[in-house]
Amino acid sequence: MANLHIRNVDEMLVRKLHQRAKANGRSAAEEHRQILRDALLGGNPADVHAIAAKLRELTRDRPKDRPAEDLIREQRDSR
Repeated sequence: MANLHIRNVDEMLVRKLHQRAKANGRSAAEEHRQILRDALLGGNPADVHAIAAKLRELTRDRPKDRPAEDLIREQRDSR
């Protein structure tokens, strides 16, 4: 594996990267690698947001006060 060194990174970005790493339960170095993977190989957050918006649209008329177990059972029994 190669090493990548980045100079002159804004301190605010470094703090944000460390916060993000902590929130995701990763080391800062692993978080940096994951960000690069997502940016260069896919995993675009905009795609995730678009998919989530589509799912919300598709399920907007479903009752929200029923437990998931009831919905799953109803769907299973309708087959």
